[in-house]
Amino acid sequence: MGTAAGDGDRPRLGAAPEHKVNLYARRPFSEALRSGLAETFFPDDPFRGFAALPPAGRAWGALKYFVPALEWAPRYSIGNFKYDLLAGITIASLAIPQGISYAKLAKLPPIIGLYSSFVPPLLYALFGSSNNLAVGTVAAASLLLASIIENEVAPEENPQLYLQLFYTAAFFTGVFQTALGVFRLGLIVDFLSRSTISGFMGGTATIIIMQQLKGMLGMKHFTAKTDLISVVRSILHYRHEWRWQSAVLGICFLVFLLSSKQLRKKKPNLFWVSAIAPFLVVVMGGVFAFLVKGNEHGIPIVGDLKKGINPLSISQLTFNSKHVNTVVKAGFLSGILALAEGIAVGRSLALIKNEQIDGNKEMIAFGIMNIAGSFTSCYLTTGPFSKSAVNFHAGCRSPMSNVVMSVCIMLVLLFLAPLFKYTPLVALSAIIVVAMLGLIKVKEFRHLYKVDKFDFIICMVAFVGVVFFTMVIGLGASIGLSVIRSLLFVARPTTCKLGSIAGSEIFRDVRQYPYARNIPNVLVLQLNSAIYFVNASYLRERILRWVEDEENACKRNGQDLQYVVFELGGVSSIDNTGIGMLSELHKSLDRKGITIALANPRLEVTEKLMLSGYIKDTIGEEWVFLTVKDAIAACRYALQRSRNKEGDEV
Repeated sequence: MGTAAGDGDRPRLGAAPEHKVNLYARRPFSEALRSGLAETFFPDDPFRGFAALPPAGRAWGALKYFVPALEWAPRYSIGNFKYDLLAGITIASLAIPQGISYAKLAKLPPIIGLYSSFVPPLLYALFGSSNNLAVGTVAAASLLLASIIENEVAPEENPQLYLQLFYTAAFFTGVFQTALGVFRLGLIVDFLSRSTISGFMGGTATIIIMQQLKGMLGMKHFTAKTDLISVVRSILHYRHEWRWQSAVLGICFLVFLLSSKQLRKKKPNLFWVSAIAPFLVVVMGGVFAFLVKGNEHGIPIVGDLKKGINPLSISQLTFNSKHVNTVVKAGFLSGILALAEGIAVGRSLALIKNEQIDGNKEMIAFGIMNIAGSFTSCYLTTGPFSKSAVNFHAGCRSPMSNVVMSVCIMLVLLFLAPLFKYTPLVALSAIIVVAMLGLIKVKEFRHLYKVDKFDFIICMVAFVGVVFFTMVIGLGASIGLSVIRSLLFVARPTTCKLGSIAGSEIFRDVRQYPYARNIPNVLVLQLNSAIYFVNASYLRERILRWVEDEENACKRNGQDLQYVVFELGGVSSIDNTGIGMLSELHKSLDRKGITIALANPRLEVTEKLMLSGYIKDTIGEEWVFLTVKDAIAACRYALQRSRNKEGDEV
């Protein structure tokens, strides 16, 4: 202990605090380990009600947990089906043009986009936990997959192998997503911050819009690269292929689609107009191209679409060592992106209805539908925002709306698919452009700049990286910067000096509350993070600097700093290096005649400090307090006692 207090005891009688810190609470190692793992992997404690159930009840409860349809299906009513029927038909009208458009974006046969809207939604209805999510392909993941896989195999040179690699990437995506859900590793997705996602989606939308100039201008040749400079160079290089007919028709489609969006904003009840507008563009464009023989007059069309439901593709999965690294990389990156978008969309829509979704269930559902999709001629699917928002506004009540959509797509595949052969490519480009405009969230960029400049930088790194380099570089650089920022928060935690608020027993940060009063001869410091090896050295130096500044301030007032109180309520854990740092700090302050007191330590901290002997042998149990108020009262009592003792000696 420090010399200022000597070997005095804690204050007694009226000055003694009513309650003391329980320093002898212990948890067995097995209990601590189990608690730590539970908080890490099962923060929602999904099986908390199982203990009171018989074995059969537990088994049925576990089955319902992994197959949520068993939970809602028995309670399903005709009244709910009316809403789901309308919502399902509405999102099916959107799924057809989007499926074809995004398949073309991925440089796949257009029919693959329709296949991907048939099987996956059925499986999501069984395993998904969101009542609002609508399943389908997404533009960002489509382009990301294409940008990775075409570096290995050019779709023009070997379209069959290119398609097989897409199936295989979907398989690895499914395996990865399922594993994350089963092993409760959803925290990996949390490394995609909102700033990263906003910048990445905005950058991706920008390059997708630029790439659609190929379809808008009726061009036949185009660059395989995705960066802005290469795209602009390609557009100018092949300007002799520009077709005014496609451009005029594309502008007409853009005006129609944008007008439908404006109508929805002015009259929200007419949301269905903007929902079916892409389908109307496909129909009107197909009829127009058929009547004027557009393919012969500068308006390229989709071409033949086979009739029939999804053929099996399990035999086409390729695990050749030559390509496996590429498909694993594509599956992993697109899987992370798909999870982040799907779960974020599901949660945001669920909050509006005051519902909850289970992120780990969603991962399992996405994983299962992508594995099954890879077996049935589908590529990566998730919960796209545009389709899910339409599903939500159409009044969906359950995942049954996905079943209705799937049935509609099945009917299209069986009977109507060949009719879409006349769909102009410019119509698909216009649909994609309008959909992507909504992903460039300029207001959010401004909000980030206003609220948090570092978040804005993270967002812009993703945006600029995607636009001027590649999608992988943009995403990786932004994630890397986010991780560095997180590590800096851990390595350089905040500490603050507390002062007392007049007329109360409250102690607050003196920088935030300048009128908070200093406590004579006492420095109160609040530590706001776990104390680990990575930040122990910094904390020691920062605390000593606080002490030095306080000593100088006390000397100017003719006083001496004699006590330092650490408020440890924000310290969730401490490791051996952290304990060593506290011991070194005690020695340094003891040489200056300064006593350390601890206030409000948590169970995880007191366990280790007691076992290490820091409390009992170094500072003494009498200098550990329940509150800052108790600690200051003890310091004042000890200081007064020391002064009285000195007076008696004189």
